[in-house]
Amino acid sequence: MSTQRISITTAVALALGVALVFGVSSNNLLSLLTQAIIYAVFAIGVGLLLRQNGMVSFGHALYFGFSGYMIGILLQLKLMPAELAIIVTLLGLTLMAFVMGLVIVRVPGIAFGMLTLAIGQMFFLTASRSRGLTGGADGMSIDWPSTLFGVAQSQLLKPGTMFLICWVTLIVVLLLLTLLLSTRFGSITEAVRDNEERARFIGIRTLLPRAAVYALSATVTGIAGLLSALSTGFVSPENLHWSLSGVALMMVVVGGHKVLWGPAVGAVVYFLAKDILGSYANHWMAIFGIALITVIVFSPSGIAGTLAKLLRGKGAPGALSKTLGH
Repeated sequence: MSTQRISITTAVALALGVALVFGVSSNNLLSLLTQAIIYAVFAIGVGLLLRQNGMVSFGHALYFGFSGYMIGILLQLKLMPAELAIIVTLLGLTLMAFVMGLVIVRVPGIAFGMLTLAIGQMFFLTASRSRGLTGGADGMSIDWPSTLFGVAQSQLLKPGTMFLICWVTLIVVLLLLTLLLSTRFGSITEAVRDNEERARFIGIRTLLPRAAVYALSATVTGIAGLLSALSTGFVSPENLHWSLSGVALMMVVVGGHKVLWGPAVGAVVYFLAKDILGSYANHWMAIFGIALITVIVFSPSGIAGTLAKLLRGKGAPGALSKTLGH
């Protein structure tokens, strides 16, 4: 994708976010959309691992919750300004994920998924029982300062402002991932994903790229965890539970992982379905489950993949068609 196409798409996406803030008058709807965008970032992290490594993680909630706990503990100890604590949290999480990745990406197939599940549940139990450090099962309130990056907290927590922060973060994450995966790194990781043995044969060291993708996906998920911590001012062991990873995987399947922005579509669909169906049916998850099965059977590439194919088939303008198909 050319730089001009990327710039146009980014500008349109940012303008759409601003239009939504001014076009939606309901604070409740803005709050719902904010939550959906946070989980969209989470789902992109999970989808990135599946897209570039071909691996399914059942434990990525570890990084979602870990970032919230780490920022909460750093702010509680008052060791550094909040802005620096955010950077330290992301760097620490990335390093931890990379070191873990050097070990667990060696494990193939379903064993990898079970290993991530076990590690995630280990951290969940640790957070649940460490009452002195994390608040235990009651969770932990995050003591954000009165100002963050020069903006008053009262202004940051307004529904419109919070939505814009999350929306801009989502667009920036997608932009940076698009640029990164357009480089040699993206080609190498795809080659390793498609045929690791052949990649080794042509001289590619496969372990480091796979571990790097795992760490990158964890970082994206950690960003979502920080946004959640900022939005709610609270983190609990439920943020680490495997069921949250399962929800993110459902978003990835519904939206489609082959298109970079597909998981974000799945997250928005999930939250809208939850809000709409939840008002009419107590067992809305059963309805969503039927929809999930339908997508898997009739549209394996997900909503985003199907949409991209339809636009290409109808001769969409070159820039839009190529952007959607990226």
